[in-house]
Amino acid sequence: MAAKKKVLSGNTNVHVVVGSDDGLVREEALTLYNELTGGNDDGFTHETIDGNADNSESAYQLCSSAVQSLMTMPMFGGDKVVWLRNVNFLGDDVTGRAQRTEAGVELLRGTLEKGLPDGIKFLLSADKVDKRRAFWKFLTANASVSSHDKIDVSRDGWQDQVAHVVEGRAKELGLGFEHDAMELFVMLAGEQSKQIANELEKLDLYLGTERRTVTEEDVRALVPLSRAAVVFETGKAIQMGNVARAIQLVDEQLEAEESAIGIMRASIINTVRNLYMARLILDKFKAPAGNYGAFAGALNKLPAADRAWLPQKKDGSGVNVFPIFLAVQNARNFDLAGLQHVMEQTQKADQALVTTGLDHRLVLHRLIAEIAAARVGKR
Repeated sequence: MAAKKKVLSGNTNVHVVVGSDDGLVREEALTLYNELTGGNDDGFTHETIDGNADNSESAYQLCSSAVQSLMTMPMFGGDKVVWLRNVNFLGDDVTGRAQRTEAGVELLRGTLEKGLPDGIKFLLSADKVDKRRAFWKFLTANASVSSHDKIDVSRDGWQDQVAHVVEGRAKELGLGFEHDAMELFVMLAGEQSKQIANELEKLDLYLGTERRTVTEEDVRALVPLSRAAVVFETGKAIQMGNVARAIQLVDEQLEAEESAIGIMRASIINTVRNLYMARLILDKFKAPAGNYGAFAGALNKLPAADRAWLPQKKDGSGVNVFPIFLAVQNARNFDLAGLQHVMEQTQKADQALVTTGLDHRLVLHRLIAEIAAARVGKR
């Protein structure tokens, strides 16, 4: 279940599994190790070296141990697999840049470059790898390399990428998702492949053999709320006019000692702003809202002056469409005048939290009720 997998080359004696999705890297590396050894590791033939270095000297010694193992034939003959696993000194950090570390890595590279003895196979697994270094360039040209990187949640559309990953793994388990259940699961489980797999396995066991479609209620019952998910859930409840649910979530956050101002700015202000922008886009630009691709394409084709007030992606490549798109369907339940009033009330409530001694819980509750009261039904 790769968030991002890239197979670069195919030398059958040297295998490399790397990437920032450490759970998936460890899973695939172990699977590959078992394949290379035939699942038969008697403790004498093959060798596993823990690549977690404490400092540059430790990194050098680990590389030296790997080289020594690669040059030593197995005691009883036959093939041998050497696995340098969970390596943490190949990245662009203090240990990775140290001269002693670089000397060890060069020692290992030189050994691999000369060619391994017949029957010897090398497997390396690591999380962070500096891809500007000569060692990485050597591996991409001379080894079988697979890369698994986490989805970048700071980029627009990351939810779609995660949903694709979830759908693939769910299909393997014979699970299907209702639309709202998938949306909620993505926000709760996040982008980590290991976390996604764990939560899907829980749902698989929970549903049993008779029911195989995951509902929103199933997700709520089994998948724990992260802080990001609470923000999402609060905003969704506010958009849908579910006052009881929104207030419950706000109260839970306050009881967990989250600040009212933090809740206001993370959950409520963003929600109201997205609803307002979505309604304005529907009214002024008539953007097609049936699917994400058409909606995003329409916004990014607008003249620069019309796009200037819309939120932009961090990399400057266009409009940050996704949060607005998520608000479109619920924005149809408001009119523009009502949302303008809601924005004014939200600003006043934010100022009240900062400048007055009013009860914070009451301020948030009242604002949530005012937003719900502005709903006028589907249009």
